Amino acid sequence: MSIFSNKIVVVTGGTGSLGKVLTRILLSGSSGTPKKIIIFSRDETKQHFMRLEYEKMEKATDEIIYNNFERLLEFRIGDVRDYHSVCSALKNANIVINAAALKQVPSCEYFPFEAVQTNIVGAQNITRVIHENKFPIETVVGVSTDKACKPVNVMGMTKAIQERVFTTANITVPETRFICVRYGNVLASRGSVIPLFREQIKNGGPVTITTEEMTRFLLPLEQAVETIFAAVEMGNRGETFVPKVPSAHITDVAKVLIGNRNIDITFTGIRPGEKIHEILISDEEAWHTYEISDYYVIRPMLPELIGKKSEDQLLKKEYSSKDSIMSLKKVTDLINNHNLL
Repeated sequence: MSIFSNKIVVVTGGTGSLGKVLTRILLSGSSGTPKKIIIFSRDETKQHFMRLEYEKMEKATDEIIYNNFERLLEFRIGDVRDYHSVCSALKNANIVINAAALKQVPSCEYFPFEAVQTNIVGAQNITRVIHENKFPIETVVGVSTDKACKPVNVMGMTKAIQERVFTTANITVPETRFICVRYGNVLASRGSVIPLFREQIKNGGPVTITTEEMTRFLLPLEQAVETIFAAVEMGNRGETFVPKVPSAHITDVAKVLIGNRNIDITFTGIRPGEKIHEILISDEEAWHTYEISDYYVIRPMLPELIGKKSEDQLLKKEYSSKDSIMSLKKVTDLINNHNLL
């Protein structure tokens, strides 16, 4: 597979947990060696330390930035909210992976328009830049979330609209293929439960969980990146790729991380906008969802984009974290296998 060979790849929000793993795998050349990877984000501190990490420099110095634009890995300060900085970052790109997001549920609930600015306006800026400047970008991948499916919180609502912004762009900007990926909790990503639980355990507890019944999909970062690659390789315009992943009771995740320590688990109640179970594919979407290998693929609803698929390929039922829940042993194996204890 050489889908990224000699391509200029822009990763918005590239200094986040997903962006860092995505960059590492792109640089490995396992899916072809890119001509350049542009890390586009607004956090200069994260960019600085990511730059140092790849340069393997022992001392912090600003000298490394001088040849920034000549390097395989290029760092650009900017914000998807700003049309002009998006325009500058996308100018020579072939593939854009939009990982920039406000994704903390409580933050989005208290500052909803900030979520709109990043998750919706940011996506619209990408499509607008390509359309108005006629940039010959081949593919745009929107990174979405299970919370976009039947959303009950601001984060999910804004991500659901982001999906629709990219879907519609296939009509208004037909020269570029816009596709999406959608998945649940990424193991050990910034802001997820595992780093929180580990910090609580380090401080002697208690470990806090909102409700005992809560379940979540659990996805390793590498598999999240594989989903993006699969979408780039196989996706048709307007499709959304969903990985087939296991789910678990959050209480089991806590028990595995606690181990033999004498630490309590306390239940604090549902937070604003929080679901007990997450859904990756709704009942309504299931009727135009088919399977490819390790993925479900949701076809777009717009008639101009719907391809013909045989009825026996359809999923026909909701895909929820309350189904196919892992045993405690399997949760233990998953966490051990990814060195998260």
